[in-house]
Amino acid sequence: MSATSYRAIVRLMGVDLPGNLKVGYALPRIRGVGMSFASAALRVLGIDPNSPIGVLTDKHISDLESVLRNPAQYGIPSWLFNRQRDPISGQNLHVIGPDLLMALRKDVETMIKTRSWKGVRHSLGLKVRGQKTKTTGRLGQTVGVKRKKEIAQAQQQKTEASK
Repeated sequence: MSATSYRAIVRLMGVDLPGNLKVGYALPRIRGVGMSFASAALRVLGIDPNSPIGVLTDKHISDLESVLRNPAQYGIPSWLFNRQRDPISGQNLHVIGPDLLMALRKDVETMIKTRSWKGVRHSLGLKVRGQKTKTTGRLGQTVGVKRKKEIAQAQQQKTEASK
């Protein structure tokens, strides 16, 4: 790769990536692309993962986008995909960016609609994966021992003032 032109910001799959980052570390900043998937995509294209993303040519970036959109066409194994056996289409898909958020939201809505256990937990805003809820995952302002004493004193003064 020739370093003829350097870009400070590279736009890839709708995400602005800093040009000084190595390609192997810049790609996982895209939602739906992890380290192993990024290294597989770079290996397929023959791009050095240690080169800065700012020195890639327009052709390399367009090739990278096409690999991220259709990884099966480039021989990336399906076990690297993030949506294997999609419930709607039944195919192995790799979803990236806002499409991934939409797919996850649709999955949660399906769980809520079918009233599965996970769907009920999602609809109530509780922990879904079996975590403890006695002390963690609470909402609202925390009330400690000192605060309880202050509240009790304020209530006592209020009752004395109303007498």
